[in-house]
Amino acid sequence: MKMQRFWAALASASLIAMACGARAADDDVQTPPPNADAYAPATLTGTLAKARDTGTIALGYRDASVPFSYLGARKEPIGYSIELCKSLVAAIGDAIHKRLNIQWVPVTSENRIDAVVDGKVDLECGSTTSNLERQKRVAFSPIFFVAGTKVMVKQGSPIRSFRDLAGKKVAVTAGTTNEKALRDLDKKFALGLQLQVVPDHAEGFARVANGQADAFATDDVLLYGLIAENRAKGGAYQVIGDYLSYDPYGIMFRKNDPQLAQVVRDTFQTLAADGEIERQYKRWFLQRLPSGTSLDMPMSAQLESIIETMAGGAAQ
Repeated sequence: MKMQRFWAALASASLIAMACGARAADDDVQTPPPNADAYAPATLTGTLAKARDTGTIALGYRDASVPFSYLGARKEPIGYSIELCKSLVAAIGDAIHKRLNIQWVPVTSENRIDAVVDGKVDLECGSTTSNLERQKRVAFSPIFFVAGTKVMVKQGSPIRSFRDLAGKKVAVTAGTTNEKALRDLDKKFALGLQLQVVPDHAEGFARVANGQADAFATDDVLLYGLIAENRAKGGAYQVIGDYLSYDPYGIMFRKNDPQLAQVVRDTFQTLAADGEIERQYKRWFLQRLPSGTSLDMPMSAQLESIIETMAGGAAQ
């Protein structure tokens, strides 16, 4: 990982401290020789210090954000975001010279930001949009996916665009940028939407499937993932209309944690430069998922450009 300058500075600080201790020992033979471990608390801070002390990193995951973060057949978190987070855990372990255990913590759209701020999770590995409002409370990794709000309906529905949603029952997941996008749209065009705010994406899909809602609005890629995962259950669905919002995804972590932020930036640059982000993208968006279905969703030109820029050292 390209963290040489950062960690070299920390190492230099430790060597200086040790040298000062050695000089003190020359002046007073009663002073015991310095212990390198004694300087660790002064050189590690924030999440890295916590990881060193506990041997654990808490990862927040979602249970139905296919293919980013969801529970597989063994009820273990899997997905594109999960794999990127595992790479971050390995990088943090390398930085503090310690093998780390993962503590899996389920989060929802509504509680995920608080979970990071309150220290319940160290990294949130889901499908979370990085925007200015959220950046006031948490920090984000470089962008690893770009999505946008769209609408899913049953095959054959007369709904073809957002204007056709006037007076309709529309499910949307609580605490998401999609909810805000729909409320703003409703206000701007006086659509009279009957919004049904649901706790998670699975419930939103279910509302359309059982006829309780006319449409479900969330990020387009999540809609394709839900359709693919539910294909075997019958029913035909389609994603319609133009994008209603722009949603770049990032991994969340706590603000004001410069050591962790450096590890995250350097790790993403390395993952982009050696092709690992692209390999993981192909695994989760172009190849068959563990369920046997495939999204068949090529990488967008915008994301390709973001990764290329990231690989060159300019994190997004």
